Order: sequence, then structure tokens, then C-alpha cells
Amino acid sequence: MSDVFDIVIVGGGPGGYPAAIRAAQLGMRVACIEKRERLGGTCLNVGCIPSKALLDATETYSLIRHGASGFGIRVPEVEFDLAGIMDHKHRVVGGLADGVDYLFRKHRITRVRGTGRIEAPDRVVVTPTEGGAPRRLTATRAVVIATGSEATPLPGIAIDEERIVSSTGALSLPAVPRRLAIIGAGYIGLELGSVWRRLGAEVTVLEYLDRITPGLDAEIADALRRVLEEQGFRFRLGTRVLGARRDGDAVRITAQPAQGDGASEELTADVLLVAVGRRAFTAGLGLEALGVALDKRRWVTVDARFETNVPGIYAIGDAITGPMLAHKAEEEGIALAEILAGQAGHVDYGTIPAVVYTWPEVATVGRTEEQLKEEGIAYRVGRFPFSANARARSRRATEGLVKVLADAATDRVLGVHIIGPDAGTLIHEAVLAMVYGASAEDIARTTHAHPTLPEALREAALAVDGRPMHL
Repeated sequence: MSDVFDIVIVGGGPGGYPAAIRAAQLGMRVACIEKRERLGGTCLNVGCIPSKALLDATETYSLIRHGASGFGIRVPEVEFDLAGIMDHKHRVVGGLADGVDYLFRKHRITRVRGTGRIEAPDRVVVTPTEGGAPRRLTATRAVVIATGSEATPLPGIAIDEERIVSSTGALSLPAVPRRLAIIGAGYIGLELGSVWRRLGAEVTVLEYLDRITPGLDAEIADALRRVLEEQGFRFRLGTRVLGARRDGDAVRITAQPAQGDGASEELTADVLLVAVGRRAFTAGLGLEALGVALDKRRWVTVDARFETNVPGIYAIGDAITGPMLAHKAEEEGIALAEILAGQAGHVDYGTIPAVVYTWPEVATVGRTEEQLKEEGIAYRVGRFPFSANARARSRRATEGLVKVLADAATDRVLGVHIIGPDAGTLIHEAVLAMVYGASAEDIARTTHAHPTLPEALREAALAVDGRPMHL
């Protein structure tokens, strides 16, 4: 078997495997190196997909237990089977991983299981996962770094994935903790907190900042915090965690006010989830020896074509700067493959959506109101609550609103922010509108079927001009 390829990709996650597929579609010979047994990276194996499987399962349980009576449905006894929920998660992950394996076979992509180290701009040495002699792969066009990210550690806290866990451990707890503490009020902490809260855990979130979900539109973030508090979340905002240690079957957490010299206190939990963000995973790739430039946060520095300062070496996804989102990595992988084939691949970073998969969901695209103010851009805002949407009322899902931000002079949509039912689905109409430079008036004059949830977006667009129909 030849070890010479057009492209050698290090990492088979949501950036690496789409890059491999697209490059193969364009006629290139591709090898993809992945150390895990399954392709798909963190997202498919211990991230996006298993967490959504748990969120959907526990959301169904919560709806039956707490919401069925509102529809006139009586369910006398409702119980959950944690082993069954975990089995559902495993089946979802396994089925999707098998699908990626099939796509590699379909497109004749060579999958190499092991850990890659870039020996030269055109050569990668692979140490097989299961032992054996190293294997050298030659790339005639490009070596692509698609190694993703890892959980950011917190000084003074040792993760054992039993009592003190990262997101990986939080996906596979053997029992529902009575008390779950979470450090970090970002997407990961709130989603995994929702899973275990629905199953009965007391959830306390410790956040250094004075707000949750940094980066979200502040109005939407405040609305999310209120609804999560109604679900039983406890937030300790403006709190610095100094350390944590295991004490038998408990975790002792030392914290103090983030600002000032306030006295420290000790909190006790059964499980502590450290969810303070993620960092690029570039260790062991040999980048320093090759002179590949990294920024101060150790993201790989690339140009507009995803090429590093070392010709022939490229990087995409969580390994480079930008939002750490699977779909952002996928778009970069596809764009890079097209660029290497001589096409005009590109990524529109201004229209990449983000979703928080709590209930209600939060979805966002474009600029926030705070960013527009900071940039000095004059804008108009339109809001519409789901409580005035007929389909939301029929579903008993009236929490939240749609918020549209439009340029004051041109009416071009600059940002859309949604908290409410199926927000992660609804946001894509806004994404498409922004990709094509639509105005709020364009959305307002687009016919929406009645009764549907997307009508709330149309009404928010009408509200930009002060003329909502049902408010």
C-alpha cells in the first residue's frame, strides 16, 4: 500500500473528516490520521452528539413528568432508567460513527489509526495506537492540522473523571449526583447541568463573571438565566474558585468573591464539573521544531487560505482562532479542500450560528446589541415574544422571544437572537437572510405559514419598523 497522498490530515473530527471527504470528491488521494477508535473527534465521541442524546432523552422525561398534564394527558408513574438513557447515547454515537466509516470507504479515503507528528512540511510520522512500527506518510500538496481542542484545566483542581470531572466524565456519570457543582456558566456547563438537573440533581453554577453565557446578547443571556433559575439552577455569579479537592465521596470547593478581598468559603458537592472552556490541542505535533507560528493562546496562526507560515502546512477548526464550533470546523475543512483544488472556497464568519441546547434553546447569529454599541453602529431593534405566537401556545412552549437587529440606515439585518422552542432550527432562516444581505423588511414581507414558530421571526422583523401584527 502506497504511503504517498495528495493530502494528509491529522485529526478525524468535524473539521478533518469533511475536509477528507470533500478533497476525495475533488479527485485527491487522502489519508486521515485519527487516534480514537471512532472517527468524528470530540464532537461525535464525547461532545456535541452524546450530550444532545442525553439532552433529548432527559427533555422527553421532563416533559412527560412535568408537562403532560397541561395537555390533558395523565401519566400516573414516570421513572427514568439511567442505564437505558446511556444506552440510547451509545447507540446514537455508534450509528453516526459507523456512517462516517462508510463515507470513508465510499470515497476511498485511507484512515490511519494512530498519533501523528509532523516531521516535515510534506511528511507525517504516525505512531500506531495499538503498537507497532511508526509509519511515514508523504503529502504532495498539503499537511492539514485538524486536531481540535481539549478541556481547559483550572489550576489547583485535579480532574479524575469520577468526582471532579470534565465534560467527558459528566457524560457518563454512573448515578445521578445529589449535588452537582459546575465551574463555568458557558454552553457546556449549562447543557450538562440541564441533563442532570432534569434527573434530580441540585445544580449550582459558579461563574467568575457577573453574567452567564459570555458572548451572547446580554438581554437573551438574562432571559436564559431567569428561566434556568425557574428550573432549579442556582447561580453564584461573580465568584472565583480557588481550588477543589476530593474528600471521600464528596468534593470540597473553595471560593471567594471575584472582586475585592472578600472572605473565602467552602462549598460541598458530590460531583464537580469543570467547564471553563476549551483550548487548542496542538501538543506533540512537532510544530515548534518546524517553526510553525502559534499565537499567545497557542492557536495555530494561518492566513486567509488556512496556510501557516510554513508552506505546505495548513490548519482548520479548533486548532485556529475563532468560535469553537463543529460546523465552523466543517466549513473550514470543506473550504480548504476546495482551495487546494484551485477553487474559491471560503467561510463567511459573520453568519456562523451558535446554539445553546438548554430548554428553551438559545440560538444566535451576527452581532449582539452590545457589539453594535461598541462599534458605534446605529441600529433598530424588533422583538416578539413566543407568548404571542399561536404555535408556541399550542405547544405550551411560550418562554422566550425573537430579537432582530437591523442597520438604522439600510435596514440590513445585522444580528438575530432567539430564546425559545426550537431556536436552533429557527435561526437558520435568519442565517440565510444574512448570507444574502436581506433587510428586516425582506423577512417581514416573506409569507410564513400559519400557525408556525417561524412567524415569531417575521413578527420581530415587522417590529423593527414598529408594526408587529400580533403584539
